[in-house]
Amino acid sequence: MKDLIRANAGLLFAGIATFVMMGAGQSLYGPALPAFSRLFAVSLAEAGVLVSSHWVGCFLGVGFMYLRGAHVTPRHALAMMAVGAALIAALAGWWLTIAGAAVFGAGYGMATAVFNPRVLRAFGAFGPSMLSMLNATFGIGAIAAPLIFVALGSDPRWSFGLTAALAVAVWLFAGPAGRAQTAPEGQVRPFRPHWGIMAFGLVAIALEACLIGLGPSALIRAGIDEATAARLLSAFFVVFLLARVALMLVAHRIAAFVLFTGAIVVTALLALGAIHLSPAVFFVAIGAPAGLYFPGFYVTASGKMGEDLRVPPTIIASGLVGGIGGPLILAPLMERMGPLGFFWILAGVTLALSVAALMSQRHMRV
Repeated sequence: MKDLIRANAGLLFAGIATFVMMGAGQSLYGPALPAFSRLFAVSLAEAGVLVSSHWVGCFLGVGFMYLRGAHVTPRHALAMMAVGAALIAALAGWWLTIAGAAVFGAGYGMATAVFNPRVLRAFGAFGPSMLSMLNATFGIGAIAAPLIFVALGSDPRWSFGLTAALAVAVWLFAGPAGRAQTAPEGQVRPFRPHWGIMAFGLVAIALEACLIGLGPSALIRAGIDEATAARLLSAFFVVFLLARVALMLVAHRIAAFVLFTGAIVVTALLALGAIHLSPAVFFVAIGAPAGLYFPGFYVTASGKMGEDLRVPPTIIASGLVGGIGGPLILAPLMERMGPLGFFWILAGVTLALSVAALMSQRHMRV
């Protein structure tokens, strides 16, 4: 294992630094939505368009990776994220801010499709564990960013400006790390879309996008003040990070879809706890299963769909469809429902998804 780490140190460093910055940028949307709502005189539901714009950009970035992925390096993705975060920080107008979220998202999607397949392949049998570790570092930035946002007076200018500066700093040191790696000749299985696992990923990533992007707004509707909601989002990501760190120890021993199913079932139970006991406590607890959605989905889908260079962007794109649509659908529904409407929807969706996943165990074996 140590030899593998030494051999891939450049790729690992660039990946960790980039994912920390990605976590910081994405987690800012949730606590910043009320501020954007006030600054641009739009409703909270309209401000939620920023979250969907981010995921639309992700989808476009992943689409570019599908066409030209072999030529993309971390620096391309980091440049996009730096420009996008700077546009948001400028607050030059509502539509320019939405455009900034899309540009940041495009770089985010490109980075996801650059690093995940290459880390998974570079570390061989330990690939699933290292993939979990890489994605766990996302939580470091996601924990810190909402706390920094509150410390800076809940001002999107400073928080997104710092995100842009961090992207530039990582760009300076990223170098050529992250070049495409292919499986040995004759071992590449053909590209074969698996619609079942992509459907599961679509719903799971929609849930993750809504928890991160709309969770603070849901907490505010439940009677929690803005600063506390931002801190609870940081606590959510602490639990999210701990779950992914723990996954490093077991990911190569447990079937990926079993982990995915368990995460969905636990989310359903915790959502019911948020409804009947405490939205604050159980929202934070949901960070644990939410941290397992993407690794379980991605590893299962990779095993089902082969090593063709088009596979990683296709897997990620299927999840991004949910990431785009989820907040767009849920934000208006929250406006029409009671203070715990977000958690009722979360419970209903995850209960239905749990049943589907339990019934699909045999078909999802890799």
